[in-house]
Amino acid sequence: MNTPPFTAGPGEHAVTVTRVADGQWHALDDDLVAGRGHAVRRPDGRLFVSIDAWHEAAFAALAAAMLAALPRPLHAVVDEADTGLTARWRRAGFTVRRREWEYAVPTDPRTTGLGAVLPPPGVTVVPAGRADEDLLRAVDRAVRDEVEATVGWRDMPAEVVPRPAGDTLLDPSKYAAAATPDGYLGLIRVVTAIRPRIGLIAVRSGAQRRGIARALLAHTLHALHRSGFDEAWAEVHESNHAASALFRGVGARPVSSNLELVR
Repeated sequence: MNTPPFTAGPGEHAVTVTRVADGQWHALDDDLVAGRGHAVRRPDGRLFVSIDAWHEAAFAALAAAMLAALPRPLHAVVDEADTGLTARWRRAGFTVRRREWEYAVPTDPRTTGLGAVLPPPGVTVVPAGRADEDLLRAVDRAVRDEVEATVGWRDMPAEVVPRPAGDTLLDPSKYAAAATPDGYLGLIRVVTAIRPRIGLIAVRSGAQRRGIARALLAHTLHALHRSGFDEAWAEVHESNHAASALFRGVGARPVSSNLELVR
């Protein structure tokens, strides 16, 4: 798809945008690629757009072409510290939908104060890699259904990982679980690639406020510390006061924030 040239202002080159593939656009300035735009539909159904442009004219032209071609609503994620990029998206008509804080979480029990923390009576923590996959799927599905019935899963952190329809559990080996004889009450997921990332910690609504989440976190951080990691990372929605309190209570510090924008 070709769009009419976009002229940024007097004395500047005209920018032409071309749709080069499904979900991909290029901005050409004097026959040179001056920017690229992408659109990706995440597993939760939301359509996310991104633009990498050398200058304002290329960004504006790409945004105009993509907005004309794509259905609404559209979402974008930016580092809140990148005020220039945030301003560009705002000029394109996007507004802030949510803010998510990134925390650096210490793992040393002497810092976290979690060295003596145990799960409540009748509950045990099953380490990652040893949890029963069927029970994991059951508690994961139950937690998601409970969230969907209240605040809605779209207000929870989005996982940009392809998976079969209806299958919400990622690699089962990454999960530890809080177990009882009747099943699992909660779970925590940690991915250790370049740095450990706590991607999910959740407890069934009927079992909350018993210290289960804290016990899962204590177990996970202790295991990471034994493996030689000084810190883990976690993202928390600014409205999730319980999660923020949990992480701050173990000495976690906010290091950055991301904005999800929507139009």
